Amino acid sequence: MSKNVRVRFAPSPTGPLHIGGVRTALFNYLFAKKHGGDFVLRIEDTDQNRYVEGAEDYIVESLSWCGIPFDEGPGKNEKFGPYRQSERKHLYKQYADQLISSGKAYYAFDTSEQLDAHRKGHEAEGKTFIYNWHNREKGRLVNSLVLTEAETQAKIEGGEHYVVRFKSPQDETLLLKDIIRGDISIDTNVLDDKILFKSDGMPTYHLANIVDDHLMEITHVIRGEEWLPSLALHQLLYDAFGWETPEFAHLPLILKPTGKGKLSKRDGDKLGFPVFPLEYTAPDGTVSRGYKEDGYFSDAVVNFLAF
Repeated sequence: MSKNVRVRFAPSPTGPLHIGGVRTALFNYLFAKKHGGDFVLRIEDTDQNRYVEGAEDYIVESLSWCGIPFDEGPGKNEKFGPYRQSERKHLYKQYADQLISSGKAYYAFDTSEQLDAHRKGHEAEGKTFIYNWHNREKGRLVNSLVLTEAETQAKIEGGEHYVVRFKSPQDETLLLKDIIRGDISIDTNVLDDKILFKSDGMPTYHLANIVDDHLMEITHVIRGEEWLPSLALHQLLYDAFGWETPEFAHLPLILKPTGKGKLSKRDGDKLGFPVFPLEYTAPDGTVSRGYKEDGYFSDAVVNFLAF
């Protein structure tokens, strides 16, 4: 490969690290090492409501026990730091503003009650409410596409809560590439205008993720297939900023023994095996089993994840 390979594992500190997350970290690590590249750990803690004390330490200890060391991350070789999104929040507003200036995003002032009323109205007619090209400029929704610049500014200065929404394109076919799944084509008319930034100063996952991957010079995004539906938005964001897009690979999930749905802690409890690398004590005192405490060698855990 011509450029230095840089991959990242970016868990949220909302609880213990699931064995599926360990496998994603492992595949990132192995890919980086195969190509002589860097494996980055980034903590995606923008959702402060779900933040769990001690979860970040658990993630680092789990990776360490599994023999999956990161080259860069919190407290280690921080040349693209900081590596916690909560410490990077000063960065994101300028990128949200940039999208608004270029006409790729807009302010929306709709309250949750108003949006709920729209949803219920659509449901009553047997339809699904989507906030996008077909209704964003019709006047029924409250956003900067229908308000004057002065009205928009007055709302912001008056302290009204707002979000910044991405203006997804109309009547386009988006061609996407995935290393594992090949070529994917998406009709942009089915995409909704996702929220990128909120008036509390915090970005959503989508904006923070793209900005951080770009600033940290990530070349390959290897993540679970639950993020596949977000690929279209992420590609559109890279295009909107005029940035080079990393290569994407969406890994299949570790499934329940029945093959239906993602493996959960409940499945492990029911069938007698752990789903976390290390034992974990939740804030309410509940203890979850770990492979280490159950007597498994870390090499054996990594071996079964790799195969």
